[in-house]
Amino acid sequence: QVQLVESGGGLVQAGGSLNISCVASGIHFSGKTMAWYRQPPGNQRELVASISSMGVTWIAPSVKGRFTISRDNAKDTVYLQMNSLKYEDAAVYYCNVRSGYGVDYWGKGTLVTVSS
Repeated sequence: QVQLVESGGGLVQAGGSLNISCVASGIHFSGKTMAWYRQPPGNQRELVASISSMGVTWIAPSVKGRFTISRDNAKDTVYLQMNSLKYEDAAVYYCNVRSGYGVDYWGKGTLVTVSS
């Protein structure tokens, strides 16, 4: 059974930083591309960053230069370091992995709130 558990969200002032993490279980973590999505209130879920099994990363243009995705295969954990946070970064952040059969798995999300 695939489980993704996010943590590390919270309230931060604009310009501040947060590092959120996602622990995965039930998958061959090191062989999977992991991704972070976010869903602001009233908006659709959007891809923020991804990291392949080889460590190749993709960062959304809206957060490039401010967010960094990384992984620790020994801990089955993927991270999202968020710096210079803006009000518009406030959202529920979700961890995602896609199975070899094309099934998407999601965590329950972690809420990031940015105060001005």
